[in-house]
Amino acid sequence: MNIKEESLKKHYEWKGKIRITPTVSVKDKTNLSLAYTPGVAEPCLEIQKDINKSYELTSRWNTVAVITDGSAVLGLGDIGPEAGMPVMEGKALLFKQFGDVDAIPLCVRTKDVDTFVNTVSLLLGSFGGVNLEDISAPRCFEIERKLKEVSDIPIFHDDQHGTAIITAAALMNALKLTGKKIEELKIVFSGAGAAGNAIGRLLMSFGAKNIIYVARNGAVCIDDEKSMPTEEHRRLALISNPERLCGPLSSVIKGADVFIGVSKPGLLTKEMVRSMAEKPIVFAMANPVPEIMPEEAKEAGAYIVGTGRSDYPNQINNLLAFPGVFRGALDCRASDINEEMKIAAAKALAGLISDDELCPDYILPDPFDPRVKDAVAKAVATAARESGVARI
Repeated sequence: MNIKEESLKKHYEWKGKIRITPTVSVKDKTNLSLAYTPGVAEPCLEIQKDINKSYELTSRWNTVAVITDGSAVLGLGDIGPEAGMPVMEGKALLFKQFGDVDAIPLCVRTKDVDTFVNTVSLLLGSFGGVNLEDISAPRCFEIERKLKEVSDIPIFHDDQHGTAIITAAALMNALKLTGKKIEELKIVFSGAGAAGNAIGRLLMSFGAKNIIYVARNGAVCIDDEKSMPTEEHRRLALISNPERLCGPLSSVIKGADVFIGVSKPGLLTKEMVRSMAEKPIVFAMANPVPEIMPEEAKEAGAYIVGTGRSDYPNQINNLLAFPGVFRGALDCRASDINEEMKIAAAKALAGLISDDELCPDYILPDPFDPRVKDAVAKAVATAARESGVARI
């Protein structure tokens, strides 16, 4: 039985991967009166006077909504909100196990941006944060922007920002090994969707100056209208590709120091890797099959290779980020997860690998490393306080 068959069998057995467990026992009339009526009226009235008391008198302080419309689930595409629920439950499971955060999976039956935003905005009073999941681009950008405008709690699209944090951490440590500086790199992306967009922007916050996105119509360039089919492509064109290179991946990757793949299997060839600069870094993160298999990239001269897979070294896995990021945000009751907090999370992750341990096949900690949650949470909470978005 392969992993897919075994997983399906287990899901039939489990009938869901999470459930609600009470934190108090109602074993007699006294406990019933305290936890429910008539005693429960008092905390209700306290919250009526001060909504912030909801963080102290309910589980809101530690509860995150994991929300999807099912339009971009894993590599399966638009399979619908109900079909996305196993992934949302899985995410909730990971939140609890790796961040001690309670998460509630929610699937919304709409692809209309404003309807989705309105639905989620009406639920914000129940949660301490929102994790958007598996929403297709470019709608995901607009949804996140609009929710941030009306929300007083963190809105975090993990497919964008979780991936960006891990990739930035991986690149920080890779650069220690290559001796190169981020501001001097030529970084080429295959894919200009949700993940690519966020990774590039975060790397710019770290100092990257020469980032080139390659999408379906070639390099995204302000001089090439065909390369900018959406408003998001145009936004990227305005902040990337300073040399205004045009053409396919095989052309623009020549001389590149870093390749970051968030696109489709098999798009990067050995010949392309050979055309890159000395000690090339290849992060081929398409899942489950990357843009180039690690052994092929190594054969072609790649110095450091990372993928999204657990069966190869240097897994670039969002699990390293989102539990700790939300743990830190919730601990300081942050109103947002901002750029400073993402940078702090990436630096904290990179810092878990000592100089003695660092090598081409070990640039990121293991997802099961017990240090990860606390290191990321502490760094995120500190950054939130320093940047003014923490409320406690």
